[in-house]
Amino acid sequence: MEYIYAAMLIHKSGGKVDEATVKKVLEAAGVKADDARIKALIASLEGVNIDEAVKKAAAPVAAPIAAPSGEAKKEEKKEEKKEAKKDDAQAAAGLGALFG
Repeated sequence: MEYIYAAMLIHKSGGKVDEATVKKVLEAAGVKADDARIKALIASLEGVNIDEAVKKAAAPVAAPIAAPSGEAKKEEKKEEKKEAKKDDAQAAAGLGALFG
């Protein structure tokens, strides 16, 4: 992941994402750079619009979550009440065992 982070940092700062720059960033961060992994990263980024890739990856996170409909809310409340009654009954049975 640090290789990808390095590439994103270089891109965000306006630099050219190439092998030498990625290696410098990794070494500055204290990571022992693996030349083969750097070459693979640069090859995989060839022809990729990083800004578009980031937007596509962030789109599902930024999408609003739909609120449940009124009918669904009623059903949820009914289920919660049933579960609460069941829990109360189990708790009462457990307390009865304590007092014989």
